[in-house]
Amino acid sequence: MHICCAPCANHPIAALREEGLEPVGFWYNPNIHPYTEYQARKRTLEEYSKEIGMKLVIGGTYDLRPFLSAVANDPDHRCGYCYRCRMEATAKYAAENGYAAFTTSLLISPYQDHEAICAVARKAAEQYGVEFLYRDFRPLFRAGQDFAREHGMYMQKYCGCIYSEEDRYKKRKK
Repeated sequence: MHICCAPCANHPIAALREEGLEPVGFWYNPNIHPYTEYQARKRTLEEYSKEIGMKLVIGGTYDLRPFLSAVANDPDHRCGYCYRCRMEATAKYAAENGYAAFTTSLLISPYQDHEAICAVARKAAEQYGVEFLYRDFRPLFRAGQDFAREHGMYMQKYCGCIYSEEDRYKKRKK
């Protein structure tokens, strides 16, 4: 299970466990900016994974440059690249390590492009010969956020990329 952050993952993990599935967390979010934000989200997920007894794999490291190179000429279409690089890395990891399927905590967010995530995840699944396990986790969003607050989890205010951070501050000034 690709995980963007612990607040978005807590209820999808519980839902999958209720189905009798045991997710393995896969942290691959190389373009979260700044580095301190990347570290805070990763650390929170590591702590939560230990708390609930879930295996967590850290895929890759902080690596902002490929993201910036890929989207610099067209930052308004950055989300497609972001979804694609993360779903491809997750599908590749699943295939190389004997997992039959993968999913993502991104599917919980009402702020993300759900259809675009599904499209790139299905394509990555086909490319690597694994199943994309689709679940519409959006109805769990508010409960997951409440759970995160109640448990003192670090909660971010933007999706993670440098452009969304800029958008966050621009909206605040209006």
